[in-house]
Amino acid sequence: MRKLHFALALGLLASMLGGGFASAHVTVLPKETTQGSYEKFAVRVPTEKDIPTVKVEVKFPLDSVSISRFEPKPGWKYELTKDANNKITGVIWSATGEGLGATEFGEFYMQGKVADNVTTITWKAYQTYKDGSVVEWVGADGSDKPASVTKVNAKPAGAGTDSHGNTTAPAAPAADKAASTAPPASQTPLYLSIAGVVLGAAALIVSLMRRKA
Repeated sequence: MRKLHFALALGLLASMLGGGFASAHVTVLPKETTQGSYEKFAVRVPTEKDIPTVKVEVKFPLDSVSISRFEPKPGWKYELTKDANNKITGVIWSATGEGLGATEFGEFYMQGKVADNVTTITWKAYQTYKDGSVVEWVGADGSDKPASVTKVNAKPAGAGTDSHGNTTAPAAPAADKAASTAPPASQTPLYLSIAGVVLGAAALIVSLMRRKA
């Protein structure tokens, strides 16, 4: 029995460790967004080797998202890749210092507009280490090196956008507006009921006291 328990414990430990390693991928956050919205995305990069990460490249699916802004990151520089129509197709961050060490991770921020009719955004990322080795995060979900995927929810019916391009909630129906703006119901009946109960209790007490007297 002891051997069985030991084996089970080892199996549980291995599964926990495996889950930890599996989650240490290059990912793009948030994991969910909304069609037609302007979103700030974070490319989270963990170093999985004993040598630093010195370069990170992300390619954009132009039919799913249009990335146009990038936040400067101390210790790193970036360059953009473009197509023949001058559209931004990707970004390459390169370390100007030591990069991301063995126990470190970094986040690189960018902003853009999500397409109106897309359901997912698949991000292909390429992580380069100091020894020149490249890990390609481009595989299918469940593979050893999966590409990060952002789920895109449908825009609510009747929703619009504000002056900053953010999705706004749909306008409430007239009936709902009328209900929300109607004056609160009078509390008078409630107060009268409470007063009646108090007076009835007082009358009962007086009656009992008189009988005892």
